[in-house]
Amino acid sequence: MIVIVLLSTTRIPLPWLYLQLWPTGIWPFWIGASITIGGLLLAVWAREHLGRNWSRSVTIKADHELITSGPYAVVRHPVYTGSLAGFVGMAIAISPVRGVIVVALIFPVFWAKLRMEEEWMRSQFGETYATYAHQTAALVPHLF
Repeated sequence: MIVIVLLSTTRIPLPWLYLQLWPTGIWPFWIGASITIGGLLLAVWAREHLGRNWSRSVTIKADHELITSGPYAVVRHPVYTGSLAGFVGMAIAISPVRGVIVVALIFPVFWAKLRMEEEWMRSQFGETYATYAHQTAALVPHLF
């Protein structure tokens, strides 16, 4: 709810939320917009690539498959990577403190859900998932 409020209004009576972190202009806007669009396209591609294995809540479906191709060959959680990139791009495009706060609030929520999914996947796919997890970053290749 806090994220929605921070993004949907400019009337919060905390002036520091609107402090600009870098100069505004056409370049920060388009850089941020490009990152947002790229992130959202990654998230949509990943979601589509999952096909029938996708669900809104963390669950293992009947005949659930371990998907390791497409965007899942690069990161284990490309939907989260893309969504987070969308929020980071938005923070760059709008440039005030509130954008960074949104990213800081969203990241731990995604990380907690990611960890829960990892537990379920390890219980379902055992050593196969452990090997995949060892070889493939969770969110950002070569970082984490």
